Amino acid sequence: MSPFPTYRPKRLSLGPLETEILDILWELGTTSATAIHNQILLDIDRDLTYSSVATVLRRLEAKGWIAKRRVGRAYHWEPLLSADSAKVLESHERLHQFLAASNPDIVAAFADTLDQTSLDQLEAITQRIQAARRAQTDERREQES
Repeated sequence: MSPFPTYRPKRLSLGPLETEILDILWELGTTSATAIHNQILLDIDRDLTYSSVATVLRRLEAKGWIAKRRVGRAYHWEPLLSADSAKVLESHERLHQFLAASNPDIVAAFADTLDQTSLDQLEAITQRIQAARRAQTDERREQES
């Protein structure tokens, strides 16, 4: 998994069309609203106006997910973080929400319902947390000496 991103959008929450357009930007790279609109219209069952795409792009810019730059007479839009970084931020946010709504006894009660793969993942997470704590302790000791 990617390291924790240094950049964080102003608002993490995205609607379905915002998510779809951001996915298109990650797939195509920096591109115009017209190219994004055309990509959406490849699905013949979709009926979406260009102005709707432009509105969503402006909302994504206001939320801090994308930026625009002038290329000739048009604007091109680019994501401000990678898809991997977005997944890291989303996972971090979900973990914080889960921990804020739960106490250790509730979290531990879930262990009885997990399959072996999930239990192995929890064990790997526990080992990484312990290693990070040891590294922090060692670093503090070095700074004190």
